[in-house]
Amino acid sequence: MLILNDKTFKNHNLYIMPEEYKEPAPYRRGEANPFESMMVRFDKACELYKLDKGLYNYLASPVKQVIVSIPVTMDNGTLEVFEGYRVIHDNILGPSKGGIRYSPDVDIDEVKALASWMTWKCAIANIPFGGAKGAVKCDPKKLSQRELELITRRYTVNMLEIFGPDSDIPAPDMNTDEQIMAWIMDTYSMHKKETVTGVVTGKPIIIGGSKGRREATGRGVMIATMAALKTLEIDPTSTTCAVQGFGNVGSVSAQLLNEKGIKIIAISDVSGGYYDKNGIDVNKAIEYVSKNKTLEGGNFGTPVTNEELLEIECDILVPAAKEDQISAHNANNIKAKLIVEGANGPISADADDIIAGKGIRVIPDILANSGGVIVSYLEWVQDRIGYFWDEDDVNNRLNRMMSEAFDVVYDTSIKYNTTLRLGAYIHAIDKVSKVLKLRGIYG
Repeated sequence: MLILNDKTFKNHNLYIMPEEYKEPAPYRRGEANPFESMMVRFDKACELYKLDKGLYNYLASPVKQVIVSIPVTMDNGTLEVFEGYRVIHDNILGPSKGGIRYSPDVDIDEVKALASWMTWKCAIANIPFGGAKGAVKCDPKKLSQRELELITRRYTVNMLEIFGPDSDIPAPDMNTDEQIMAWIMDTYSMHKKETVTGVVTGKPIIIGGSKGRREATGRGVMIATMAALKTLEIDPTSTTCAVQGFGNVGSVSAQLLNEKGIKIIAISDVSGGYYDKNGIDVNKAIEYVSKNKTLEGGNFGTPVTNEELLEIECDILVPAAKEDQISAHNANNIKAKLIVEGANGPISADADDIIAGKGIRVIPDILANSGGVIVSYLEWVQDRIGYFWDEDDVNNRLNRMMSEAFDVVYDTSIKYNTTLRLGAYIHAIDKVSKVLKLRGIYG
């Protein structure tokens, strides 16, 4: 296990900080680097907020970065070694919280960016968690169920000193699910000699999961969208919406927005998408995907690519797929009035000014898709008290917390005369830095 503190990567920074804070990083990678995109927004927010230099340096660096090797005997008898990561960006507000993704092209910088976003997301949602993220560099599509289980259990064993219901709490993310969370919970519990349901969230309901968790992120997208339409004084029933990404987040977002009277005119997934100006039958599309895995062959309208969907004329655009789908090269072609970031980082930093200049309002990812971490928090609370709420109770709590988060971000953006994105960052930075001042620096 390799544990890296916040100084280890001093000469490997992938962003340039404001001159009044630090010397520039020695080099930059491509514009699509997620950590760099996060830091560009963080830097701008710090300048507007006038954050103290020392606090800036503290919040700009992860508390801990862990890299582990995961040896696994494959089904064919060969030994393969996978690489696993866990980054704890901050734990000032409470135990660190963040998902685990399995991906063949994930790297430490992507995990660092995602961990940082979790810090700001938890602060905005007003839940007592810090930010973390984990990953294993593997391709789940090429792994058997046995191989996937072995990777998960060995990764968990390697993280026993990191994970814990009072220290660091994982959850599902890209290519991970309830079953993988169950394996993590079981492995951790076996080593602790007791059942510890609170060590992970996103579990099956039968072993301590929460009702409403699967739909939580998409429901949060819907709540944030409705709040934004209210501030814009727009009637939802007169609006159209395009959704890029029809996985869990995108499909639930589309379904719930449709139930609010919003016409869904375009949807897409990895296989491509469809456009129908008269509206798409979202429930029919969801049923089709549940049987066929993708939208391919569904014939829900005129075929469009994922890139073309982003540029469709609509009132609301929900990018709920991958990072950096909207960048400087296509931002000028976006015609939506409101963008709600269902995915993490779907708009790259170089597109922010272009989007703002076009008068398009953006509900940032750290607010729009925080429904998942809010209900993860509610699951953790239920595990700790040993009492579980019904789905209406969970959804009511989510609605209240998301609405309060939107209101405070909106008010902050007005106060600082800036975008909702920078308003979200400023509010999060304000909260974390104030708690840090109160707690002080030990040592």
